[in-house]
Amino acid sequence: MDNLLPLFPLQLVVFPAEHLNLHIFEPRYRQLVKECEEEGITFGIPAYIGGKVMEVATEVRLMSVEKRYPNGELDIKTEGAGLFRIREFYRTAPGKLYSAAEVEPLHFDMEGDATAGARIRELVSELFELLHLHQKPGISLEGLSTYSIGHHVGLNLEQEYEMLCIPGERERQAWMEAHLQKLLPVAREMEKLRKKVQMNGHFKNIVPPKL
Repeated sequence: MDNLLPLFPLQLVVFPAEHLNLHIFEPRYRQLVKECEEEGITFGIPAYIGGKVMEVATEVRLMSVEKRYPNGELDIKTEGAGLFRIREFYRTAPGKLYSAAEVEPLHFDMEGDATAGARIRELVSELFELLHLHQKPGISLEGLSTYSIGHHVGLNLEQEYEMLCIPGERERQAWMEAHLQKLLPVAREMEKLRKKVQMNGHFKNIVPPKL
């Protein structure tokens, strides 16, 4: 079983090209990071949802160890690489502390439709404005991809995983646009409610109806 990919299950979804900072404290994952440093291996982060490890996951590479604590804990920086499907899961890899799996690489692409991308930018801009976010940290609306905004548009964990399982960027764009079209009316109503609450107690210039 030399072809096993080490796994680091977490209650989150990691997208390809995403930069993720992690604090490592468990001995099994300290062992994994040590092997990543010494052998240059990668590992997978499958989402842990509803008490089980999801079968589609993201391969991750260690970029750097930012801090080493006296007790052996670590702060690390990682980057999402490719996608894979778990074929056989092993709770503990042979001779290791961490889990692992036999995996199958999955194809995905980042080539989106420019027109759809422009529509999504407009929808995201409106959402951020309604939420009073001038600019979400770490996001550039220019040249955005669905992966780059996946954590910032109100998706729950299950929805993020659903999007992860869509291999084509054009299909993800259609999925994302549909999500935003459903979310924005809710955000608009919340903004109306916020303004109404703020007006409570103010002098109101109300035009009476013509009876």
